Order: sequence, then structure tokens, then C-alpha cells
Amino acid sequence: MQITLVAGTRPNFVKISPIIKALQLAKQNGDAIDFRLIHTGQHYDRAMSESFFEDLEIPEPDSNLGVGSGSQAEQTAAIMIGFERELNNFPTDLVLVVGDVTSTMACAIVAKKMNVKLAHVEGGIRSLDNSMPEEINRKVTDSITDLFFTTSSFANDNLKKEGIEKSRIHFVGNVMIDTLLSQVEKLRRPQIFDLHNLDHRKYLVLTLHRPANVDDPENLRNILSTIQENSKNCPIIFPVHPRTKKVMIENNIVINNLVIIDPLGYSEFNYLVKHAFGVITDSGGITEETTVLGIPCLTLRDNTERPETCIVGTNKLIGTDPKKLTPALDDLFSGNWQKGGIPALWDGKSAERIVAVILRTLRKD
Repeated sequence: MQITLVAGTRPNFVKISPIIKALQLAKQNGDAIDFRLIHTGQHYDRAMSESFFEDLEIPEPDSNLGVGSGSQAEQTAAIMIGFERELNNFPTDLVLVVGDVTSTMACAIVAKKMNVKLAHVEGGIRSLDNSMPEEINRKVTDSITDLFFTTSSFANDNLKKEGIEKSRIHFVGNVMIDTLLSQVEKLRRPQIFDLHNLDHRKYLVLTLHRPANVDDPENLRNILSTIQENSKNCPIIFPVHPRTKKVMIENNIVINNLVIIDPLGYSEFNYLVKHAFGVITDSGGITEETTVLGIPCLTLRDNTERPETCIVGTNKLIGTDPKKLTPALDDLFSGNWQKGGIPALWDGKSAERIVAVILRTLRKD
């Protein structure tokens, strides 16, 4: 049995890592299974791609499509061309894609057009916001997927509403949490911690990259100013996404008390999160990690594809209006924040469940 694993961006690498380890363990235990790891190159910045292979002990990819930057259409086309060549040269029994990035959708389409069975890790998550490229990627991928591996009951329900047979939906938990739990005791203290004399639970972590928050310079300036004005002089550590950095430089956006650093690797970034007083973000994946670590999380979005982080966890949807930040930060600093719990099956064993289902499925075929 041959599996082809697809990774293209930072979140993909985090999700692929435990699946690789589970496949390697199955092979060591005598199962006739092997895999090829394909890096599409969708993220080409070393701090946001290659360092994750080092931090998470992922083997070097068997192939790197090297698509680099470009528009949505340019990236999709380049990935599809490269991945079609890959599957022609290296036939496989199953293509496994993760998450909701361009690489996920593009490789899913290629696989199905070549009549290869397709599995989607994180199937069924929905924001119900079609203005998000990720939502289109999710819906297109799930419309042609054979095996769905889901993180929550919400995702299960979404798929059932879309007419997916229950037998194809496998509630396995969250592979990002597999990675977090396996790494949490090995997280690496970043240099910024000592350079700025940061204290445990006495700083905030900020990440911003979504167009609604960063593409309009005045809106970005307002968000950053509001955070600074309501942070009680708490240091704000801001690993800046290349997209956000470009807007800040071109518009001379400078905010006091904001500690701007380059993107960090997985281990260093999550060390910062683990020891933070709170996290302000527009990322989906970070809300899952803060939930498990018990760190308050303010999400600058109007919707989320991960409602369990709000209903069960430590996350609150603040919205994209900077004015809504002030009362939310007041709640944070007054200690009036939900304690949260851990969603079902976020126990570090999701990848094992995924590989068990794959083995059963391919044996039947």
C-alpha cells in the first residue's frame, strides 16, 4: 500500500508530522504500507516552512514542487501541473491532503481526476464565509473526497448536512494537538524572551495576516493602536507575517510597546504562546493550540470554522472592528475570561486513528 502525503504551508507541516510517525510505526509493526511526502513549496520562506521540518523531525520531502508565490490562480495551476507529474511518475493507492490551503484543493483535484482515492484530514470544517479563499478550498476538496477525517462533532454535522454518507466520516480528533502534546515539554525558549526580559504570563502574543485585518493600512493601524492603548503597558510580541510586514513598511506604521520580530519556528512560537498572558490572532490553528494550553485567545474575525474553541475552549470571536477590542481586553485584564476545557478526542492519538482507518480501507480495496 502506497500513500502520498501533501504539505505546502506551515499548518500542513504541523498536521502531517504525527501522521508520518504513525505510518512509520505501522510499517515497523509489519504492515505493508509506505509513503511519499510531497512539499508543494506554497510557503517558500525558510522560517515558515523548512524550519518546521527540523522542529518536528519530519523527513526531507521526497519531492518539492517549488511553486513559490503568485496569485491564487497561478499557485493552483503550478501545483496541479507539478502534482500531476508526481502521480504519473509515482503511482499511489491514496492521496492524503490536510487543512484548507491552495495545495489541499489543487492536489485533491489532480488526485480525483487521475482516479486515485482521496483522504482529507480536517474535513467538514466550515466558516460559512465564501469570501475566504480557505472556505472555497474546503468545499471543493470535500465535494470530491472519499475518506473524511474530522476534528469535531461540528465538522461531522456539516458533512452530514451536505449529504455525505456516515460511513465515510471518521471522527478522529485533531492532529495539530497530537503534535502539540508530543512537543510541549520540548518547546524551545526563543532569544526574544531574554532580550526583552519577558516574564511568565506578563506579555501578549499577536499574529495578523488575514486581508480583512491587514490589507487596509488605516484599519491595520487602528487595530495595532487599540491593542497598544488597552494592553496596560504589557509587552506585545508580534511575529510579523510577510504580508503584514509589507503593509507596515510601505505605510510607516510604528506602534509603541510592539515588539516586532520575524516569524518563528514551531517550537519557539509555541513556547511564547504557552507562557503568554493572552494571544490576539486571526489564525484558526492558533485558537486550537491556545485552547489546549489554557491560554486566553482573542480572535479578530467575524466567524470561525472551529466553533469548539469558543464553545469548549478559551477562544472568543471579537470581530474585525477595532472598537470591539477595548471591552475584550478589559475582560482579559480583569480576569473575567472563560477557563475552557479540551474538546473530545484532542488527546494526542488522532494520527493513530487515521492510519488505522486507512489500513482497513485499503485492505478492503
